[in-house]
Amino acid sequence: MNVMIDGVRFRQMVIHGAASINAEKQHINDLNVFPVPDGDTGTNMSLTIGTAVSELNRKAPATVGDAASVTASALLRGARGNSGVILSLLFRGFGKAVKEKDSIDGRDFAIALDYGVAAAYKAVMKPAEGTILTVSRLAAAAAAAAARENAGIEYVLEAAIREGHIALDDTINQNPVLKKAGVVDAGGKGFLIILQGMLDELRGIPAPQVEEESQAQEKADFAALTDEEITFTFDTVFIVRKTASTDLDAFRAYLNSIGDSLVIGEDDEAFKVHVHTDIPGAALTEAQKYGTLELAKIENMRTQYEDMAAGRAPQSTDDLDMAEAELESAGQTQAGPAVPEKKYGFVAVCAGDGLAALFRDLGVDGVVGGGQTMNPSTEDILREIDRTPAEVVYVLPNNKNIIMAAEQCIPLAEGKQVIVLPSRTVPQGISAMLSFDPDAETEDNTQAMTQALAGVHTSEVTYAARNSDFGGFAIKEGDYLALSEGQLFGTDADLSALLTQLAKDEPQQRAEFVTIYYGADVTEEQAAQALELFTAACPNAEVSLLPGGQPVYYYMISAE
Repeated sequence: MNVMIDGVRFRQMVIHGAASINAEKQHINDLNVFPVPDGDTGTNMSLTIGTAVSELNRKAPATVGDAASVTASALLRGARGNSGVILSLLFRGFGKAVKEKDSIDGRDFAIALDYGVAAAYKAVMKPAEGTILTVSRLAAAAAAAAARENAGIEYVLEAAIREGHIALDDTINQNPVLKKAGVVDAGGKGFLIILQGMLDELRGIPAPQVEEESQAQEKADFAALTDEEITFTFDTVFIVRKTASTDLDAFRAYLNSIGDSLVIGEDDEAFKVHVHTDIPGAALTEAQKYGTLELAKIENMRTQYEDMAAGRAPQSTDDLDMAEAELESAGQTQAGPAVPEKKYGFVAVCAGDGLAALFRDLGVDGVVGGGQTMNPSTEDILREIDRTPAEVVYVLPNNKNIIMAAEQCIPLAEGKQVIVLPSRTVPQGISAMLSFDPDAETEDNTQAMTQALAGVHTSEVTYAARNSDFGGFAIKEGDYLALSEGQLFGTDADLSALLTQLAKDEPQQRAEFVTIYYGADVTEEQAAQALELFTAACPNAEVSLLPGGQPVYYYMISAE
């Protein structure tokens, strides 16, 4: 039985834990009881810890302190959704506890778990029991008790997982919604799967292998080529995070027209492209019509072939770190965060060309693609903050599951004051922007914008992602769903009937202004019918219709 671990072993434990939750992410997603399509817990936790795997593979730290630091830093920037942020906090506290250690035993591991729990509880404004917080806290307490009996790390980790499962089973009794659905907390389940993967690594159990549906080629096989066979110069690989459920046939046809060796792999959230082309910039530009570009790699196959033919190691994107160091020594480093040119700047999160254009028209400097079903990471948001040339940068998350990820940017931003306004919906964010006064002091603007978003009532119409008995409604997958301030308002197979119910609801009836933002799956004719319906049902309100282009939601309705 393992007693101690070094940095190399800890690295492998984290990688194994990431593989475990990746293999089980859909099972965790299925634990979500709310029937709307959302940024599912399993996906968010898997993507979050996946950022640590990339960093650990790139840096290969030798000590536990270094490995834990790399893990915590990567998780912080890669955190997606509330579950991803809490996972990052657990590892951040863990990393602080072991930062000076070359190796650790079970006692050290137990103390580090407790540090992680403390960091997570401290960051959550209103900690709720029956969640990942409960599971991690009780697991850490069991680890501490076990460490007093036996300092072996395997023994301690096993005890933590055993108690964690007892706590997980009890989450049903601590949360009425979970009890009615007969499921345990998804975040707590995900955390224990990661810990179990770490324990499996210590026990020599192979990590699960998850096959990609269509794995795009990572590198060209230069050994099998001759210069004459290289029709197109640049081997181009990139990943795009979808902003809508989009058919890629037109994009596939375009790429075939400018290159060859095309492979596109996709899932519900992203797609990955491999193509040989002479104009990689054009391919990347076209790709951004279908989502947010996340990662790109472009290599010149002709120069690489020439290097190989001459007996030299071919240069690739793996050499970028060395090139960056050379540029830094020459005083030619890439510019850092944008130098402030004005007092105030804004970053907003939304999905849909119409909503993005509206936010820009209102003065937003940077728009982060994302929202429901596609929570951006802390690093995605931080990147736009860095690009904003302002002393004070307001961030509008516009989704309750993105607020925590945005708040993690506050200590990370360099040379800027970051203020995260707790906008839970897009209409709230728009109202906050409308209340901004460029001549007011920061404190006054913050207060005014916060008050403005609080005065907006948001209704949304989407579809049922799963069969459910929720909130007194027997819901069938595919039915239309209406939400009022995030709570289930009604469900119907007839969209017009559901819109009529919403229009007659009190918030719309007492509003002075009603604004309808229609989504990507709604035609102009259908939107006009919705406008006519609300205008007739709300005679005391000024009713407006705007194209939002948002995915997932057929309509977002703002009542003020």
